[in-house]
Amino acid sequence: MMNILECYKPKKNLLICIDSDGCAIDTMDIKHIKCFGPVMIEEWEVSKWENEILESWNEVNLYTLTRGINRFKGLSKALVEINEKYKKIDGLNEFVKWTEETKELSNESLEREIKNNTGDITCIKKALDWSIEVNKRIDSLHKSDKKPFEGVKEGIEKAKGIADIAIVSSANEKAVLEEWEDNGLLESVDIVLTQNIGSKAFCIEKLKEKGYEEVLMVGDALGDYEAAKKNDVLYYPIRVRKENECWRDFSKEAVEKFKTKSYKGEYQDKLVKMFIENLSKSNS
Repeated sequence: MMNILECYKPKKNLLICIDSDGCAIDTMDIKHIKCFGPVMIEEWEVSKWENEILESWNEVNLYTLTRGINRFKGLSKALVEINEKYKKIDGLNEFVKWTEETKELSNESLEREIKNNTGDITCIKKALDWSIEVNKRIDSLHKSDKKPFEGVKEGIEKAKGIADIAIVSSANEKAVLEEWEDNGLLESVDIVLTQNIGSKAFCIEKLKEKGYEEVLMVGDALGDYEAAKKNDVLYYPIRVRKENECWRDFSKEAVEKFKTKSYKGEYQDKLVKMFIENLSKSNS
């Protein structure tokens, strides 16, 4: 599992990490609205309350400060709410406990938990079935549904001129690789780190240990900002519903400021303030 990180060697002194879903690729809304939410409704047979449950799912996963939460953390929140409001969820406590304690929120980790857990694994097994089916639905989405935001290709190409480029995503590895390859973005990328490697904070930490002078994380969710902050690296936010504007400014301003070491301080603080306000507004 660690091989990709162990083998990786920096080419430049600067590193830019970029999240995928909802940040570089305009797939976040469609994946949640067409895949994650509906498959949950089917798996736990809660269609009686479908509208209320899906509205809550989309609010948590797309439009508020919890945007970008790992799929299993999001599922845990949703199932706790369903259990409280609508229908008893068998084995819920064991699944919630796993999401809180596991070091790796992935299908592979769930499979290991199913083998090792001696408690009620009903919910854990259903969570794995849900996740596998979600991946199938995402795979079946048309390529036209999985395009980058305007300005992403230009922004990454400009960034590549001054820095190594890493994808740091909590999404499924296969989907990320396909989406970046199909859109001609993968050729600019030096390393791809997804959910099977570890959390975003862990991935940034390991990349930072390679000896970069400066690291910048580009993300669209509070979790991306927190992962950057935890590792004391810079953060460039892509604001929900303002993605094209943010990518334009990334090329126009941010890359140059990062290169000239004038990013930290007033410029970053202004962007982060706008980012938090934007997600907080969505919450109201």
